[in-house]
Amino acid sequence: MVIINGEKTNSDGMTVEQFIKSSGYNTVFIAVELNEDIVPKADYASTVLKDGDVLEVVNFVGGG
Repeated sequence: MVIINGEKTNSDGMTVEQFIKSSGYNTVFIAVELNEDIVPKADYASTVLKDGDVLEVVNFVGGG
C-alpha cells in the first residue's frame, strides 16, 4: 500500500509520472513530496512507488 495525500492506495509499482497522469494533475501547477523529500519533475518518470511509501501532491491554485 502507498499512502497518497493521506489515503491508502494500491499504487505500488507505478511511477510518480504514471500516478500524476492517471489522476489528472497538471505538472505545471504541482509539487510532489515522497517520504518527506521533494521529487524533482525530471525524476517523475524514474521514481517508482513502493509499498510503505507516503506521497503528497500539492496542487497550486491562483487567485486574489
